[in-house]
Amino acid sequence: MLDPSSSEEESDEILEEESGKEALGSAAPGARLSPSRTSEGSAGGAGLGGAGAAAGAGGGGGAGAAGGAAGGLQPGSRAGGGRPSSPSPSVVSEKEKEELERLQKEEEERKKRLQLYVFVMRCIAYPFNAKQPTDMARRQQKISKQQLQTVKDRFQAFLNGETQIVADEAFMNAVQSYYEVFLKSDRVARMVQSGGCSANDSREVFKKHIEKRVRSLPEIDGLSKETVLSSWMAKFDAIYRGEEDPRKQQARMTASAASELILSKEQLYEMFQNILGIKKFEHQLLYNACQLDNPDEQAAQIRRELDGRLQMADQIARERKFPKFVSKEMENMYIEELKSSVNLLMANLESMPVSKGGEFKLQKLKRSHNASIIDMGEESENQLSKSDVVLSFSLEVVIMEVQGLKSLAPNRIVYCTMEVEGGEKLQTDQAEASKPTWGTQGDFSTTHALPAVKVKLFTESTGVLALEDKELGRVILHPTPNSPKQSEWHKMTVSKNCPDQDLKIKLAVRMDKPQNMKHSGYLWAIGKNVWKRWKKRFFVLVQVSQYTFAMCSYREKKAEPQELLQLDGYTVDYTDPQPGLEGGRAFFNAVKEGDTVIFASDDEQDRILWVQAMYRATGQSHKPVPPTQVQKLNAKGGNVPQLDAPISQFSGLKDADRAQKHGMDEFISSNPCNFDHASLFEMVQRLTLDHRLNDSYSCLGWFSPGQVFVLDEYCARNGVRGCHRHLCYLRDLLERAENGAMIDPTLLHYSFAFCASHVHGNRPDGIGTVTVEEKERFEEIKERLRVLLENQITHFRYCFPFGRPEGALKATLSLLERVLMKDIVTPVPQEEVKTVIRKCLEQAALVNYSRLSEYAKIEENQKDAENVGRLITPAKKLEDTIRLAELVIEVLQQNEEHHAEGKEAFAWWSDLMVEHAETFLSLFAVDMDAALEVQPPDTWDSFPLFQLLNDFLRTDYNLCNGKFHKHLQDLFAPLVVRYVDLMESSIAQSIHRGFERESWEPVKSLTSNLPNVNLPNVNLPKVPNLPVPNIPLGIPQMPTFSAPSWMAAIYDADNGSGTSEDLFWKLDALQTFIRDLHWPEEEFGKHLEQRLKLMASDMIESCVKRTRIAFEVKLQKTSRSTDFRVPQSICTMFNVMVDAKAQSTKLCSMEMGQEHQYHSKIDELIEETVKEMITLLVAKFVTILEGVLAKLSRYDEGTLFSSFLSFTVKAASKYVDVPKPGMDVADAYVTFVRHSQDVLRDKVNEEMYIERLFDQWYNSSMNVICTWLTDRMDLQLHIYQLKTLIRMVKKTYRDFRLQGVLDSTLNSKTYETIRNRLTVEEATASVSEGGGLQGISMKDSDEEDEEDD
Repeated sequence: MLDPSSSEEESDEILEEESGKEALGSAAPGARLSPSRTSEGSAGGAGLGGAGAAAGAGGGGGAGAAGGAAGGLQPGSRAGGGRPSSPSPSVVSEKEKEELERLQKEEEERKKRLQLYVFVMRCIAYPFNAKQPTDMARRQQKISKQQLQTVKDRFQAFLNGETQIVADEAFMNAVQSYYEVFLKSDRVARMVQSGGCSANDSREVFKKHIEKRVRSLPEIDGLSKETVLSSWMAKFDAIYRGEEDPRKQQARMTASAASELILSKEQLYEMFQNILGIKKFEHQLLYNACQLDNPDEQAAQIRRELDGRLQMADQIARERKFPKFVSKEMENMYIEELKSSVNLLMANLESMPVSKGGEFKLQKLKRSHNASIIDMGEESENQLSKSDVVLSFSLEVVIMEVQGLKSLAPNRIVYCTMEVEGGEKLQTDQAEASKPTWGTQGDFSTTHALPAVKVKLFTESTGVLALEDKELGRVILHPTPNSPKQSEWHKMTVSKNCPDQDLKIKLAVRMDKPQNMKHSGYLWAIGKNVWKRWKKRFFVLVQVSQYTFAMCSYREKKAEPQELLQLDGYTVDYTDPQPGLEGGRAFFNAVKEGDTVIFASDDEQDRILWVQAMYRATGQSHKPVPPTQVQKLNAKGGNVPQLDAPISQFSGLKDADRAQKHGMDEFISSNPCNFDHASLFEMVQRLTLDHRLNDSYSCLGWFSPGQVFVLDEYCARNGVRGCHRHLCYLRDLLERAENGAMIDPTLLHYSFAFCASHVHGNRPDGIGTVTVEEKERFEEIKERLRVLLENQITHFRYCFPFGRPEGALKATLSLLERVLMKDIVTPVPQEEVKTVIRKCLEQAALVNYSRLSEYAKIEENQKDAENVGRLITPAKKLEDTIRLAELVIEVLQQNEEHHAEGKEAFAWWSDLMVEHAETFLSLFAVDMDAALEVQPPDTWDSFPLFQLLNDFLRTDYNLCNGKFHKHLQDLFAPLVVRYVDLMESSIAQSIHRGFERESWEPVKSLTSNLPNVNLPNVNLPKVPNLPVPNIPLGIPQMPTFSAPSWMAAIYDADNGSGTSEDLFWKLDALQTFIRDLHWPEEEFGKHLEQRLKLMASDMIESCVKRTRIAFEVKLQKTSRSTDFRVPQSICTMFNVMVDAKAQSTKLCSMEMGQEHQYHSKIDELIEETVKEMITLLVAKFVTILEGVLAKLSRYDEGTLFSSFLSFTVKAASKYVDVPKPGMDVADAYVTFVRHSQDVLRDKVNEEMYIERLFDQWYNSSMNVICTWLTDRMDLQLHIYQLKTLIRMVKKTYRDFRLQGVLDSTLNSKTYETIRNRLTVEEATASVSEGGGLQGISMKDSDEEDEEDD
């Protein structure tokens, strides 16, 4: 803003240059008129709205004032050469006419804005009703399209790893999801376009987005979830900010945040210059000419305005020119409202300090309810007394130096004293007579308007007996606030016998004017009641309060005025010299009914200053014009004296002349009461809203504190009705909301509630008049608002994306309920509100699904651009449906997460949102059904669709087993049953075929339970593709199962056969798949479970029986000699039993408490089968042992073979080294036993089965040997039989002990019997054969242990 005291010459150059440019443009026909000149002959108020318009504006009027100009501001009439004469119609083309009309409209608009700016400037310069609010919510910086794109690029760079920000996988996933779901959303782009998206919104959405993710993370010792959240938010801020220096960003925000803070007057002027399109030089002209820096002038202007409004109210009452009210009785009430509103403003003005910073107390005036300013002077109780007028002056006395001290010796000490009459005395420092200078200042305060200041010069007395110092001279001054402030020389009064008669003293006396003293000086005066003699007196114009001024005359050294005149009701004006009055040159008077006071000053300038000051004080509507200025105007050729010319003189006269030169005087001098302020305010509020919505804040329609302050002050000062203000505001907000701007519903609610309470006669301030226009406009806006709110609720996902702005949806619902009310008191039935919102949400479901379908199609076309035009296959259609289902679920989850706040406004909002979700899903069901109908029969690719939807629906309390959920179950139940039927047939046939071709080679297990192994992630649930061989149905052949490569590293143990493992995997996969379906209906789910458990039981039973048969067949085909080795297939069959038992628990057991427990039956079958298999295998081992014993039977005593064999060995041993007979048989058997034990121990996976087998094997072996020995009880064993048996028994005993057979089993009675027999036989043989045993003995020895090793 230009400073009012800036160089006027420089300003004039600028202004002349501006006006010169405009003058150039006016040369052409029809060109724009130069704004630099206006009609000298037009009256100030003429054409600017008649009395009717003013009646509408006064005291809250303006709502349909009769007879006034609707636009409020008419172009003034033009005189003389202001515009070239228009050519004849035949010459002027239509185009030129249109151009002329356009220029005229522009000129009228410019004038209207300038006039409006004058009113706004005055509100800013001297506010007395409103303050800038400090409790308004701070608005956030809004995001522009460019900023949104920049943020997207920063997040994309982070996801691409192009930043230095370190992040873990969980945070990366969260950012990826935020980027895809929020930043790339078209709804966010639309919110940015509407101006309702701030950086805080995006931050809050991310915070809400990650809270669920962080809460679901596992607990980590020493790291709280809050720490993770704050860390993630810090990283988010770093990504969002990018490479910017946060300090620069803070500085930029501080600079741009000015509009959100309390603004200075200069900032407010600049803001409204931008709002109204006012140029800088125009502002400077208006500022200086209106004297906006002069509080007294502004207060006087307000008093004149309020007086005019009271007169206007009286005029309306007299002429009965009322706005049209809804009731005739409101007309009298309207006048009361106008007067009470003016009285309230008067009270506000009177409560203001007389001049800001003043320390005096105000005299509060009592006022009747409807008293006018003119009547105040007649009220006896308002009369001032002399004691009410108290002035307090501060004086500064500075003594500089003295001249003329010649008689004193140079070293004599001199000093000065100073005092104000009736006050304390001060003294300067001492100085030598040769250099009497001080520069000492003394500060005094006094209540005397004409104080006496005494300054005396002293020298110190040298006499011994002198009691006082000698006075050399004195000077007495009578300063006034108008006295010169600089230092001056004064001749001192000296005594007659003083040798220095020419003493002079240089001093300065500065007397400050108190705040409540508006002017002072010497005047001649004579009046009827006061100052009855024509005499020159010292006058002071004192302001006691905003409405009370007094002309007071003072005598010297007196605190109270000698006489005073209270100026209430007087009119001041210039007058001609009065005959018969000697003294005074320039006359003026103050006139009141029954009284006239004549004043005269000694010069013209002083008169003008006095009239100007008294004009401000009286509050009169007439503006005095100096005779010299009237003469100038007449000399220019003006027909009519310019009565409304600005009166600012001297400091303001040049400004006024410059303002007149540039065509501004009509705006400055216009009477505010003659304007339709309703329409003017409507205009300024609309322009302010446009300015606000285009600034850098996400304001949502809220004005800044400074704007609220100016608009409040304008309404109060110019009587704009509150209902009119809010109706205009609502209309402007609705227009912008309908055009896509984001408007806060809470703001709409405030204005609507005010208008509703006003129209229905229930305003808290008691104002009760309602015009027909207000009621009609209210009903129109109410209907528009209802349509807008219903549309916003219908498009809630797009009007309030991701629940932003915070609380907007809740506020919209509350406002809709308010709008649906018939009046202000009767609440609308909840069912009615519910019905309206239900209808909106039904429509919302259609809108949301339509847009979602379009989005899915666009997304699909972008992915498969090359496939456009091809036929859509059933598989492609199903894939699209699954993608659409994912989007549907995402929408429903977002609705629950971001739009559930409505339940805070209405408890039944959740129920309506459930209905909305069901409607939304029913629309999807149509597309889903269509896609499933075209699928080939007996295909299972649609199961992922069921799982996707069911997993979402079953976890939603409201949607679980709802309408769509049941439809989904009805659709897929037959498919599941069919699938299970086919799988059962397939598995049964695979068992049959598999066991026929079974090689019984062990395979790696695929069913072992390894709970700590994380299996590979799969995007969608996969249906197990199991082989379905030779089923006479038209279903596709699915590939057989092959173990994935990652399995080999996990499982190392050999297990069951290929057929059994395949069976168990298929059963497990089928049950897992059905279980993962999470069938929601309990009865059908139990039926499926029971059927699958029964199927598994039957299949495992079949597997066990087939294995038992194969086991027996396999044993029958093996050798019966010691060459027998336990084949791998035998161990595999045992492992099949082991696996069958393990799997039966998982595949055949049902939940506890159910009747059918199939796994217990299977366990019994497996147990019996294992027993039989062990028995068969032991029988095989016994058969081999019996074969060995049969060989030893040939050495029985008394047999031919025994005698022959003994003789042959003895004869041969004389010539060659004959091997020990029988050792090869024993060694072969021992080797067979050990190998069999090792194979079984290594290959069979069940320790319990091994222990049972070994126990049974050992016992059976001992029993066979014992029986064999018992049969030969009467025979002595052949030495070779003895040696072989000892070796076999001892080695068997030791081997089984090493295999873990318990001692209680090993040392059985049978074994003891065998041991005793062989010990006796050994003793007998030792006696008879004499060392024939060759060291073989039943006794344990270390050598034998070494031999075993």
